[in-house]
Formats: sequence, structure tokens, C-alpha cells
Amino acid sequence: MNSADGAAIVVGVDGSEPALRAVRLAAVEADLRRRPLRVVHAFIWPLLRVPVGPPTAGPPGSGLRQQAEDVVARAVAEAEATRPGLRTTGEIIDGEASAVLLGETPTAAMIVLGDRGLGGFTALLVGSVAVQVATYADCPVLVARGEERTDGPVVVGVDGSPPSRSAVDFAAEEAASRGTALHAVHAYRYPTPARPGDIQPLVYDQDALRDEEQRVLTESLAGIAQRHPDLPVTRETVRDRPVPTLVEASRRAALVVVGGRGRGALTGLLLGSVSHGLLHHSACPVAVVRAPQ
Repeated sequence: MNSADGAAIVVGVDGSEPALRAVRLAAVEADLRRRPLRVVHAFIWPLLRVPVGPPTAGPPGSGLRQQAEDVVARAVAEAEATRPGLRTTGEIIDGEASAVLLGETPTAAMIVLGDRGLGGFTALLVGSVAVQVATYADCPVLVARGEERTDGPVVVGVDGSPPSRSAVDFAAEEAASRGTALHAVHAYRYPTPARPGDIQPLVYDQDALRDEEQRVLTESLAGIAQRHPDLPVTRETVRDRPVPTLVEASRRAALVVVGGRGRGALTGLLLGSVSHGLLHHSACPVAVVRAPQ
């Protein structure tokens, strides 16, 4: 996470109900982390050369620009009602939503989004903006989906990869700030190939594999007890596919945290299959954390 002094939690809004859910979640995050909240609305109409002022024969308070200002004002009011006294600002930025929000990521502590916005197709479980921002962001991305719970642990998916280690650090901070437990889950099915393109062995020692996967989980949690001595930590190693395992864990969690790409991800995929699956199917909010570049 960007640890620069004053780095804000940034939430993208478009006037939809999922965006307002994201605002409430972002307000809680900003309050927990004692950071300001920045509400951002991407205003695409000037790029399309569409008139944005009030129509010639229309009332003074109409027009696309005024609608955008209303969206931001409503979101700021929602944040202040959720966490009174929170330092909250709002801004309209000309541009397409994904580009505008990605432009915020180098200086943001976190980006928070709804799972779908006004432009979402009803057949899609998660919107394209959320997927694109989670794929390319330079900071953690938190997507408001599923149930908003104040209880339950922070669940983190672990596989030993650099993004997974970043996810563990982020999840530990989240759990500590929320005053809840950290539950680390490592799901595996077969031995992991040593290099991309290697085939899986047809014969292997299942006991040795279990011991190796438990070691991966233990090493991934190294240092957490020293940095967060009062944090309750539980661990679980499961022989199953990661996505259904984490989706099941999300039914009892306040938050699920995953890395952007894990050790099983194809090199051509910037967003790994596990993080993509959680964004679509988690029963609670999901944070996607990429390894530092």
C-alpha cells in the first residue's frame, strides 16, 4: 500500500446503488486507517463532444455537468453520514472511468469500487471497470460486493507467490485495524510446476506434498506475529480448488484478500484466475493486492 502521508482512500462513484455501497465501505476504511476520503466521478461526456451545460430552453440547474455534481454531492453526503467528521472531498474528472481511476492509483492508499455500475450489463456479475482497475492498479483495490459484515475474520488466500505475500501483509493490517482475526487459507490440488510450461508429475508422494504445502502457508505468515503481536491468526490448508474454497470462506468473512496473480497464473493473464473468480463470486467484499513492481 502507498504509505505516503496524507494518501487518501479513493472511491469511484457513478450514481448507482453499488457505488453508494462502495462509498459506505470506503468511509469505514478511511476512518479505520485515519486517512481522508476522496470521492471521484469520471465524466466522459466532454470526450464525446456532448454538450454538458443546461439546455437552451431548460432550467438553469439541468444538464449533464449538474447531474455529475449531484452524483458527487450525494456520495460525499453518504460518506459523511456513514462516518461523521471524516475528511471527505469530491471531484469530477473528465475521462473514461477506468482511465480516471487508474490515474488515481499511484498516489492513493486504496481504490474502492462497486461491483457494477450504471453501465453494467445485467448478465455480468462484476463490472468491467472493477476488473480493469483491479488488474492494473498500483495500489490495493477493494470491491464492494456480497454482504457488508461487521463481524467475521479477514480471510486471505495464500499460495507463496509475491502477490500472495503482499496480500498477507495487507490482510493482517486490515484485520488488526478492524479488531478481528486473520484466517489464512491455502488451497492446492497438485504439485506446482517449478517453471512455466512444466507438466505436472503423474506420480508423487501425497504426504510429502501435504507437508510442502503446509510449509508454504507457514512461510507466507512469517513475521506477522512480530508485526501484529495481538492479532489472532488461524490457518487452513485444503486440498481443493482455490476459488470455491475461498468463496465458501467468504460466506463467514468480513473481507477476502487475494493477490492479483498467483504462482499458478498463466503469464499472459495480468489478473489471476483466483482473484478474477473471487471478484465474481465472493459473498463479501474483496480486496485485490498486486505485488510491488
